[in-house]
Formats: sequence, structure tokens, C-alpha cells
Amino acid sequence: MRVLVACEYSGKVRDAFTALGHDAWSCDILPSESKGKHIQGDVLDMLGGFCGGEWDVLLGFPPCTYLSVSANKWYKNQAPRPSGALVGAERREAREQGKAFFMALANAPIDKIAIENPIGIMSTQYRKPDQVVQPWMFGHGETKATCLWLKGLPKLEPTDIVDGREQRMHLMTPSVDRAKKRSETYTGIALAMAQQWGK
Repeated sequence: MRVLVACEYSGKVRDAFTALGHDAWSCDILPSESKGKHIQGDVLDMLGGFCGGEWDVLLGFPPCTYLSVSANKWYKNQAPRPSGALVGAERREAREQGKAFFMALANAPIDKIAIENPIGIMSTQYRKPDQVVQPWMFGHGETKATCLWLKGLPKLEPTDIVDGREQRMHLMTPSVDRAKKRSETYTGIALAMAQQWGK
């Protein structure tokens, strides 16, 4: 299958599909952190196809900065945050742009689609997710509720339920690359996607 992994620069999901023989490509505005087929640019330009071929599967990981339920207090009109992050009307506009991007992926002309995001506003602005998965269902002893909106794909079956319910992501200390670390797909989940959706 030809697989497009939208908004991925780690290459984890792309590489999991590639290892099973699929023609998998990642696409992000950032360069890929690993070797493999990667398109650096706007994924919306790629949804109709690439290099003369159409996509069989789209796996979307749109940015959740303004779609999650965290930091909701900053949508009110108030003084700027010390960090320089958006507040008030600017933050509300960024949320609208985030919603439009999410829906562009969800409505792409591709038969099999999975969109991933944390618990957030798309559950009410779009529809409830088809599934919520946790890392501990796929071999990682941590919690991080992850919603999946599916089209033409089955729900993921747990592959390795393990003990441990550490909230590592939630408790991660602030750092320059904190958002990047929090957004990475767990290897166990990437493998499950490739093995189960790559059939």
C-alpha cells in the first residue's frame, strides 16, 4: 500500500509500515529525524497524491497545541503570557486554524484514514473518536490517552498490556524540546498500526 503519514518527523510510523514492505512516506514542515521517504512541506498539498500515485492510507497526527483541553484558560482576553504564547483572540484564531487543518485531513479523498489527537475539542466540534488507546496497551507502562478517528480502518487491538500507569508525559519538566518529546508516537503503537492496518 501507499501510506502517507501526515505531520510526522520522527519516522516511527513510516518506518514501521516500510519494514512490512509498504511504500510509506512521512510529511512534515520539519525534516525527518531518521532515514526514509520524507516530504518536507505542507501535507495539504500531498493529499491528492504524489509522484503520479494516489494514497491508500492516510495517518494524520495534526498538532494538538490548540485542540487539546489543556491551557483552556488562555483563550480569554487577558495580558500576554510571560512565555510569549498566544492568548485571547490570537489563541482563538489559532484554534480555528487547527480545527480546519484537522478537518482537511479527516475529509481527504483517501479511503482509509486515521487521525490521532489527545482528548480535546474535536470530540464535540467533529465527532466522538472511534477509539481511545493508551501506551500501556502496547507495551509501554505509561498513561497518555490518545483518541483515534477512523475511516475504513478497524480499531486497534492491544498487543502487549503491561503493568504500570506512569504519567511521564503529564509530569515532564519544562524544556526547549518538551512539546516535541510529548508529541512522539510510542513505538508499540506505531508497530500495531503497521501490523493491523497494513494488512
